[in-house]
Amino acid sequence: MLKIGIIIHSHTGNTLSVAQKLKEKLLAEGHSVSLEQVIAVDDQQVDQAKVQFANKPELEAYDVLIFGAPVRAFSLSAIMAAYLKQAASLQGKKVGCFVTQQFPYPWLGGNRSIRQMKKLCEAKGAQVVATGIVNWSSKQREEKISDTVQKLSNVAV
Repeated sequence: MLKIGIIIHSHTGNTLSVAQKLKEKLLAEGHSVSLEQVIAVDDQQVDQAKVQFANKPELEAYDVLIFGAPVRAFSLSAIMAAYLKQAASLQGKKVGCFVTQQFPYPWLGGNRSIRQMKKLCEAKGAQVVATGIVNWSSKQREEKISDTVQKLSNVAV
């Protein structure tokens, strides 16, 4: 049984709702799963250097990590970017990443945000094995959520 940490920043609740579905699936598969939120003192802060945290989850206890965040201004949320930059080493850990975005197409910030998140994780030594993008205004939103949950649940294999 793996100890899995789902670490998210959620602004509107969309990222949180995807993370909760992922948690349910992983629990049903018999894993130990914790869902923790990265919370900034000022959730509107866009300058990564100025982000201060009200809640900053510790990562060392987890075997596998899944990070989730919203897309903001066509980029990864500054809160999640600042959190990952300040995070402890992820050396040897399997990691999954996902983003949620309002726009219907991944090329409107989703692809860029995933690349940014993946790069930040790899800079800490992580092995990013799965990613997902949920386009909230897409007609295929539920399908995208299901696909993302399925891909990310495979990180625990």
